[in-house]
Amino acid sequence: MEPSRFLEIGKIINTHGVRGEVKLEPWADSPQQLKTLKALWLEGGKALPIRECRVHGRFVILKLEGVDSVEAAMVLKGKTALADRADLPLPEGSFFIQDMIGLPVLDGEGREIGVLKEVLDYPAGRVFVVRGETEHLIPEKGGFFTSLDPSLGHLTAELLEGM
Repeated sequence: MEPSRFLEIGKIINTHGVRGEVKLEPWADSPQQLKTLKALWLEGGKALPIRECRVHGRFVILKLEGVDSVEAAMVLKGKTALADRADLPLPEGSFFIQDMIGLPVLDGEGREIGVLKEVLDYPAGRVFVVRGETEHLIPEKGGFFTSLDPSLGHLTAELLEGM
């Protein structure tokens, strides 16, 4: 399956200040990763060039072209923000979680355990929710996954009995 051109990068959760800035809750390992973006797209395909971008705690504050008042920024509240994947280069061996959702998860012998439905992000690490005949919660840490490469078209995990 060919990856989508656009990646969901976060949600606009509020306005910031009186100049039309918006506060973005990033869905990335680090808000710093989003500072290189030149534009973001909103649900429905409208591209908005980014004039200014800064990290504020765990959030990203954006000044978007054409959004010059609190009222204009308020219209964007609650919208999912997307970015062109070409604007988000990844280091070698890294991947986007979005590219793994929906992939089959196989055991070490090639039998399907289920399909990756979502990834939960906890302070201790990510937990992968795999649904098949039963639901499995598989931690990313601990060596359970022997392959997390979405380019293979599947993920591979070794489960402990009762997991």
